[in-house]
Amino acid sequence: MTKLLLSLHVIAAIIAIGPVTVAASMFPPAVRRASAAPGDRDAWANVTVLHRICRVYAVAGVAVPVFGLATAKNMGVLGDTWLIVSMALTLVAAVVLGALVLPRQSALLEMATPAGSLAPAASGGSVPPAAGDENPIAVPRSATAQLAMFTGIFNLLWAVVTILMIIRPGSTTGA
Repeated sequence: MTKLLLSLHVIAAIIAIGPVTVAASMFPPAVRRASAAPGDRDAWANVTVLHRICRVYAVAGVAVPVFGLATAKNMGVLGDTWLIVSMALTLVAAVVLGALVLPRQSALLEMATPAGSLAPAASGGSVPPAAGDENPIAVPRSATAQLAMFTGIFNLLWAVVTILMIIRPGSTTGA
């Protein structure tokens, strides 16, 4: 059972956390490119898709600690320091994503156009209007830079958690 739970934990991490880290990293430069070409609906559609990937896979990412805790319980390592630190860092990463990254992505999408001027995109989200429809508002570079910083913190936290999961310092269950 432990091998099954561990496999599900690792698969969930790859499938759920991987896309969030990549899409969140791509979001700030995509916003800068789209803001530089406000009439490019495809550029804004890409930004919208990146945001949707982050939101959807963030929810799917809840499976990672669920399977992780089940695995740890089966292995009898719930009290190990490496696991407690990993769980704490996972919680911090979730807070960074939920409180700092996703809301700023949403704010940048809203900031990109005047209120009420977002048009439906083929992907189901909204994109700024085509050139001539409205005058999009330029997105300040400082806003994308701050988002990039928070995204980097989120990614770094997951890198540290991954290293802790592999190395398991002080573990008596083998490395």
